[in-house]
Amino acid sequence: MIASLKSNFILILVLLFCSKIHAQYTPFFQNYSLTEFNAGNRNWDISFAQNGKLYVANDKGLVEFDGLKWGFYQLPNKTIVRSVLAHKGLIYTGSYKEFGYWKKNDKGQLIYTSLSSFQDKKEPSDDEFWQILHYNNAILFRSFTKLYKYEDEEIIEIKLESTIISCDVVDNDVYVSTLKDGIFHLEGNNLIPFINTVALYDSKVISISKLNNKLLITTALNGCYLYNKGKLEVWNPPINKTIKEHQLNNFLELKNGNMVFGTIKNGIYITNNSGEILYHVNKENGLLNNTVLSLELGSNNKLWTGLDNGISSIDLNYNYVLYKDNSGKLGAVYDIINYKNIIYIGSNTGLFYLDNNDNKLKFIEDSQGQVWDLKEINGDLFCGHNDGTFLVKDKKLKKISSSTGGWVIKKVPKQDNIYIQGTYTGLVRYKYVNGNWDVKALEGSTIPIKFLEFEDQYTAWVAHAYKGLFRVKFDKDYENIKVENYKNKGLWSDFNVRVHNVKNDICFKTNEGWQKYEALIDSIVPNTLLNKTFGKDTNIISKPNTDILVTKNIKDKISFISSLSSNNNLELPNKIFQKRLVVDAENVSQIKDSIYTLNLYDGFVLINKNNYSKRDTLQKPNIERIEVGKNLVSINPEGVYELPYNKSISISIASPNSSNHYFEYALTNSDTLNWLKMDNEKLELSSLSNGDYTLHFRTANLLGDISSKKDLNLSVAPPWYKHRLFYFLLALLISSITYTLHKRKINKEQKVLHNKLIREQEILLKEKAIENDKKIVQLKNDSLKNEIKLKSKQLANTAIALVKKNESMLEIKSELVKNKTGFDNILMYKRLLRKIDNSIGHEDEWEIFEYNFNQVHEEFFNQLKTKHPQLTHKDLKICAYIKMNLLTKEIAPLMNVSIRGLETHRYRLKRKLNLENDKSLADYLRNFK
Repeated sequence: MIASLKSNFILILVLLFCSKIHAQYTPFFQNYSLTEFNAGNRNWDISFAQNGKLYVANDKGLVEFDGLKWGFYQLPNKTIVRSVLAHKGLIYTGSYKEFGYWKKNDKGQLIYTSLSSFQDKKEPSDDEFWQILHYNNAILFRSFTKLYKYEDEEIIEIKLESTIISCDVVDNDVYVSTLKDGIFHLEGNNLIPFINTVALYDSKVISISKLNNKLLITTALNGCYLYNKGKLEVWNPPINKTIKEHQLNNFLELKNGNMVFGTIKNGIYITNNSGEILYHVNKENGLLNNTVLSLELGSNNKLWTGLDNGISSIDLNYNYVLYKDNSGKLGAVYDIINYKNIIYIGSNTGLFYLDNNDNKLKFIEDSQGQVWDLKEINGDLFCGHNDGTFLVKDKKLKKISSSTGGWVIKKVPKQDNIYIQGTYTGLVRYKYVNGNWDVKALEGSTIPIKFLEFEDQYTAWVAHAYKGLFRVKFDKDYENIKVENYKNKGLWSDFNVRVHNVKNDICFKTNEGWQKYEALIDSIVPNTLLNKTFGKDTNIISKPNTDILVTKNIKDKISFISSLSSNNNLELPNKIFQKRLVVDAENVSQIKDSIYTLNLYDGFVLINKNNYSKRDTLQKPNIERIEVGKNLVSINPEGVYELPYNKSISISIASPNSSNHYFEYALTNSDTLNWLKMDNEKLELSSLSNGDYTLHFRTANLLGDISSKKDLNLSVAPPWYKHRLFYFLLALLISSITYTLHKRKINKEQKVLHNKLIREQEILLKEKAIENDKKIVQLKNDSLKNEIKLKSKQLANTAIALVKKNESMLEIKSELVKNKTGFDNILMYKRLLRKIDNSIGHEDEWEIFEYNFNQVHEEFFNQLKTKHPQLTHKDLKICAYIKMNLLTKEIAPLMNVSIRGLETHRYRLKRKLNLENDKSLADYLRNFK
C-alpha cells in the first residue's frame, strides 16, 4: 500500500512539474456541517471503533457516524464531551468531573456507565478529561492535573505537581508532557522524569511520536524537536515555520510516513516525512473552519478532522485531486491541455496557464473571451476562441483564422498536414505548408458546427445544435465541399445531435438515444449496443484522443469505460463535483499517462485512473436495531423474530467499514430473491401476511460490487382469526350456531307442521262444518221439500176438499133447482141458492188457498203477474190450479164453471201467455219460476 501511494505521489509530482504541490491543489475532502450531525459546533476528539464507526467528542455530547447516518448521545449531566476512545466494543468518554464508557445493550442502544467515582466513592476533582489512551490492558484518562488508570475494573489515580499538557503512547511506552517540568515516562503506576530541558519549559507539547528511530516532539509555537539517547535537538523541516506562525494544535503520523499538522489559524497541512508540504486544506479552499481540534485516520485511508465548526473527511488515497481558483478569475473551464510541460486552461473568461515556478494561475494577455478548444497539432498549440483561432507561442496568442468560434478541429485521415475545423460559420481547412498554416474557410457550409467526425479521408459528419445532421464530401484538394442533409434518413431528432467515432463506427447521440450510420442502406439506424451499454440519456464527454471512453448520464454519473463488452467500468463519485459541472460542456482530457482532468467551474479534477483498479471496500451489513411497532426489541441475529400480526417492523443496518455504498434488501418466503435498493439505512415493513420470511441485506456500490448478505429470519404470527384457539372457538361457535340453527329449524319445522296440522284441522273442521251445513241445508231442504210436499198435499187436499165441497154444493144446488117447485117460499129458495153460490166462490177460501200456494210456490203469483201483467184474477186462479197438477174436471168445480167453459178459458189463457200451439200450458206453468 505504501509503495502504491508513493507511486501516486510521483505521478502527481511529475504532472505538476514542481517540487511541491501548491495550496490550490487539494485531495478531495467532504465537509459535514452542524445541520448534518445536529450537535454542537466544536469537535474535540475523534476515535474509530473496530467495526468502523466514527465517534466524536462534541460540545453537546457524543456523536456517532456509521458512514451513512449520524447519531447523537448526551451524558446524564449533558456536559461537553472533551475526549473519546473506542476500544474493544466500549466507547470511553471524558467530560467535566466525569469519565466513563458507553456500551450497546441487546437492543442496540448506547448506555453510559460512569467511572469517575469508583475509587473509594470519592468526589472527582474539579477537572476536565482531555485525553483517553489505550495502554497494554489499561485505559488512561488525562486531565490537566491527574492521570487515571483503569484496569481490571479498578481505577488508580496518578498525580503530578505540574500541569499535564499531553499524553502519548509510543512503542508501548507512555510519555506524559507537562507545562513546566518536562516529559515524564510512566513506569507501573509511577511517573518518572524522562526529558527536562529548558527548551521545553513553558512549551505546550502537542505530541510525541517516532521518526527515523527518534522521538519527534511537536509543540504549539516552538516548532519540532528530535530526541535520541538523551539528546534533544531542533528539527527544522519546511513545515516548521508554518506551524509556528499558525499555532500547531494536532499532529498525526500516517502509515506511509507522511505527516498531518492541524493548526489553530490555518487549517491542515499534509507533508512528506521530510516535512515538505504536499497539500494545504483550509477555509480558503473549502474547509468549514481553520481551527483544527482533532485528527484521526479512519478506514480506507481517510483522514477525519474535528473542527471548531464542523467535521471533515479527507481522502488520502489521492484517487482524485482538486484544483480550485479561489479568486473567481478562472470561471467555467472548457478545456485543459498539457503542452510542453505547462498546464493550459481554457475557460469562458480566457486562456490561463499554471506557472511552473509557483504553480499559480496566470492569464495570457489578449485572450479574454470564450475559449472552446485547446489542441496540439504538429507541435503547435491551437486555441479555438470566440474571436477566431490562435496559435499559442511563448505564452502569447497569434491569430491564424478570423472564423469565429473554433469549436472543434480534426485531422483528416491519411493526410498528415490537413485539418478541418468546425466554427460558428461553418468549416475551415488548415494545411501545414513549409512551416506555415494555410487557412481557408470552405464555401457551401455556413451553419455552426460543434461536432465533427471523419468517416474516411473525403467524408465527414457534422452536427448542428438545432438543424440536425449533415454528411460532407470533400474534393481531393479539400478546396470545395458538398453537403447532404440527413434529417429525413432515419434521424430520431434534429435537436442536440452529437457525432462520435466509437470503435470505427460513426455514432450519433440524439435526445431519444444512440444511432449509427449504416452504409449499406445509406441511412441512420438505432445503435443497440450503445443504447444497451450506455443508456439513451448518456453522453460521451471524453476527447477522441483519450485512451478510454468517459460517459456522463442524466444523473451526473461519470464512468470510465475501457471496453464496451465489460461491466468492469470505473465510476467517479458525483460528490466530488456536485454543483460544479459545466452543464452540456463537460469535458474529460488525458494530460499524462493515466492522469485525466474533468473541467469544472473555477477549476478541475485530476483523476488517477490507475488507482481506480482497487474497488471500494464493501462489508456485510450489521443489524443495528430492530423496532416492532415503535418498540425496540433485543437483537439476536441467529434467532427468529416473532412478530405480532399487523405490526410494522423497522430494521436499521450499518456497514461502517464500507465506502461509497448503499444497501439493498430482499424479502422472501420462497427460493427467489428480488433485490431492492434502500433509500437509507433504515427499512420499514408493514402489512406482512402471516408466515415465515427471510429478510436479506447486502451492501452495494455504483460499480456493481456487492457484499455477502446478512439474513434475518422473521415469523409473522397469524391474525387472531387464524389462530388455532380461534379455529377451536370458531368451530365451537359454528357448532353451537349450527346446533341452535338446527334446533331452531326443527322447532320452526315443528311449528310449521303444527300450524299446518292446525290449518288442516281447521280446513277439515271447516269442510266438516260446511259438509254438516250442507247436510243441515240438505236436511232443511229435504224438510222443506217434505214440508212443501206436505203442504202441496195439504194444498192439494184442500183443493180437492174444495172441489168436493163445491161438487157437493153444486149437486145440492142442482137438486134444489130440480126441486124448485118443492119450495113454498121462493125467497127461501133463492136465499139457499145464493148461499150455495157464495160458498162455492168464497174469497176467504181463495185467500187461504193463495197464501198456502205461495208458501209452496214462492212468489209464483208475483213473478207471473210481473211477466204477464195482463192476467186477470181468474186467470191466476186457473194457473195456480194447473201448477198443482189439477185436472180440468177438478178445476171446473172450483171455478164454478163447466168443463167446456174451463177449456175455453184455458185456450184464452194460453194466448195471453204467448204460448205456441204445440206448447203445453200445464208444462209451462209447472216449470215457471
